[in-house]
Amino acid sequence: MKIWWKRAGMLFTLLVIIYLGVKPDMLVGKPGIKAESAVLMDMNSEQVLMDYNGSEEIAPAGISKLMTELLVMEATMRGDIRWDDPVNVSRYASSVGGNQLALKQGDRFTVQELFQVVAVYSANDATVALAEHISGSEHQFVQRMNQKAAEIGLSGDTHFTNSTGLSETMLGPYRPHNIQGQTLMTAMDACKLAQYLLNHHPEILKVSNQMQVSLHQKGIYMSNTNWMLSSIGGPYAYEGNDGLKTGYDKDTGYHFVGTAERDGKRLISVVFGSDTREGRFVETRKLLNYGFSNTKVN
Repeated sequence: MKIWWKRAGMLFTLLVIIYLGVKPDMLVGKPGIKAESAVLMDMNSEQVLMDYNGSEEIAPAGISKLMTELLVMEATMRGDIRWDDPVNVSRYASSVGGNQLALKQGDRFTVQELFQVVAVYSANDATVALAEHISGSEHQFVQRMNQKAAEIGLSGDTHFTNSTGLSETMLGPYRPHNIQGQTLMTAMDACKLAQYLLNHHPEILKVSNQMQVSLHQKGIYMSNTNWMLSSIGGPYAYEGNDGLKTGYDKDTGYHFVGTAERDGKRLISVVFGSDTREGRFVETRKLLNYGFSNTKVN
């Protein structure tokens, strides 16, 4: 009798799947996440669908560039800078480590060129150059980053110390003395920051969704570090994914803030502290599948 009921239940579930058009990869329970922390939010309702250690501080590396991107976009909207403004690369900007483009002191690029390589390739030298261009110095830019964090309601556990998220040891020999300490962020705050950015500047997705960007005068082409873009294809591509930001720190691991939209529902996911480059995308898939499986059908 128990076997009969079990089979009947399976048949009923199959019929519901067929009727509702639910995709098999979306039939998941609450996922177990192999990372230090993770958060999932339904952007439309602002409901947090999952919070796994979301209030724990971690060095977020390139994820902190979401705040840099936000401030650049706000500066252009206010008219403080223009997308076609030339930006000079300083000695300090040219010397930072991590993911960079080997820009040279004295190189000149437009705000738009540097912004695109920050958003798509997470280039640290381009990030510092933009920060210095907007505020005169990275130190002053960082002050604005923390002011904005407070304005949009991020917690006191999130604190920016530079524009890139790099540790002090990676900032190079010409790091200004007033740029000190480690940027820290929580997964929940990263999610809130992404939500604010997407709500106020949805055009960021036109940049983050690009498969490749280039600096024509240097003949450099950079592929997107987000392997989940639906346009890229491959084993990690995810239908509806169009952003948003990757990060890596040698001590805290691999990070990813992702977003995807299906049938008018947009989710924001955060995975902090995955052990591998690929793992952050595997765990993000779990979160997004869970979120879309909870879509209410009218």
